[in-house]
Amino acid sequence: MITATNPILSGFYPDPSICRVGEDFYLVNSTFAYFPGVPIFHSTDLVHWEQIGNILDRPSQLLLEGCGHSQGIYAPTIRYHEGMFYMITTNVSGGGNFIVTAKEPRGPWSDPYLLGDDAPGIDPSLFFDTDGTCYYVGTRPNPEGVRYHGDWEIWVQELDLDTMKLIGDSHKIWKGAMNGVIWPEGPHLYKKDEYYYLMIAEGGTGPNHSITVARSHEITGPYENNPNNPILTHRHLGRGYPVVYVGHGDLVEDSNHNWYVVMLASRPCDGYTNLGRETFLAKVVWEEGWPVVNPGIGKLEHHLELPLTPMKAIPNDPIYSFQQEKLDPAFLMLRNPDSDMYCLNKEEGILQLNLKPETLKEQASPAYIGVRQQHYDYQAGAVMDFHPLSESECAGLAVVQSNTHHIRFEKFLSEGRNKLRVVLCEHGKDRVAASCEVPEGKIILKVVNHGQQADFCYKIAGETTIVAREIDMHLLSTEVAGGFTGCTVGMYASSNGSESHNHAGFGWFFYDSLGQ
Repeated sequence: MITATNPILSGFYPDPSICRVGEDFYLVNSTFAYFPGVPIFHSTDLVHWEQIGNILDRPSQLLLEGCGHSQGIYAPTIRYHEGMFYMITTNVSGGGNFIVTAKEPRGPWSDPYLLGDDAPGIDPSLFFDTDGTCYYVGTRPNPEGVRYHGDWEIWVQELDLDTMKLIGDSHKIWKGAMNGVIWPEGPHLYKKDEYYYLMIAEGGTGPNHSITVARSHEITGPYENNPNNPILTHRHLGRGYPVVYVGHGDLVEDSNHNWYVVMLASRPCDGYTNLGRETFLAKVVWEEGWPVVNPGIGKLEHHLELPLTPMKAIPNDPIYSFQQEKLDPAFLMLRNPDSDMYCLNKEEGILQLNLKPETLKEQASPAYIGVRQQHYDYQAGAVMDFHPLSESECAGLAVVQSNTHHIRFEKFLSEGRNKLRVVLCEHGKDRVAASCEVPEGKIILKVVNHGQQADFCYKIAGETTIVAREIDMHLLSTEVAGGFTGCTVGMYASSNGSESHNHAGFGWFFYDSLGQ
């Protein structure tokens, strides 16, 4: 036995999809405007997860130019069939629904097979029937006309794996469990015993989110509504419950025929959600031909005992060094970064971040490299060597929710003097919260976050100076900023609209929990 602690992936890891190959589990998540896209994780015990790469790791797979922060890549699904891995997803910013394939989960993954206008809608999934036939299942606007916001439906159609094209007729198979349902989405098909099971999310990915199930003897329907729907939701527990927005699940069976479901949920802090939607796990049993989630409990558990052998996992190192050939797969950039945005000096262990005219306030590709915020109590920082040459140049740390909502802790030049400032960007408008003068040379920048407040400080020659205390971080929450993403924190450099050949050098970056 092994104990799992929810969430199994903390921070901005929404829309989880999972598959099993032998004793190995693989899991993927949405990434929206971030590059590379769709992280892929491996585990043998559903508790310890190692990121083994990013599926969409080159521009030919992932075009994000100019996309909004909550556009880009939506709701991937990962499946395995006869020696091949398949990942299907939607790029809502261009290209629509597409499939990539790989013989090994670490990649390389293929360039996209675009499904085109024949596959409208979002949240596609694949299902391989026992005879080898592959089916596409997705969600689309009501073809008879959208009567209200969220008036969509679930549909299925055969997919030819040789041509990667839909063939035959498409079939509407379910609208959802509720009357007047909104946003039936995230569909997944499964086959167990004599039934095809369709599991979806409905109610929108917010307070009314839920997981519902229907079944049919034929893949094209008609589908019978589970009388116990929804099989999982937290909407009845109230806005003050510590885990909210539960939905968008995917089932998986282990090699001993035990069943589980992964899904997204959020953990607000003081009523505000900064971490985005995270990945959670629950047990599933089958009763009278229907799945029951966490029987006898009916909601997510913080801890759950799993009948699996513990995986020999290497703990994550909170310090990211730059003495490698490439960046750690946990690092994220915005949209499609230029090939010359950064370079790694492996011998010296330096990340050189080149100043770009673009800023975090634009729907562009600024010089920004960060990791997901995974805790409400955390510290993050970097050692930086930066010499601004003009008053337009700056570099430092940033905590980013979107281009309209972020906080920058940056070194800059003013009247010939080196200074630091903490800049709050809310609804696209900047406000300087604090500033101070600093000496030349290397400097350690640090953000220390407790709940919805953060301190920003620097360290030189062993002495720490606080620049700003108790900055209100709720302005970076989903409730204030909107959108589908959680926060990231990382290294940033900009020439603020001017051309520059300058750069900032980072010797290391760290992110660590403060014991939450």
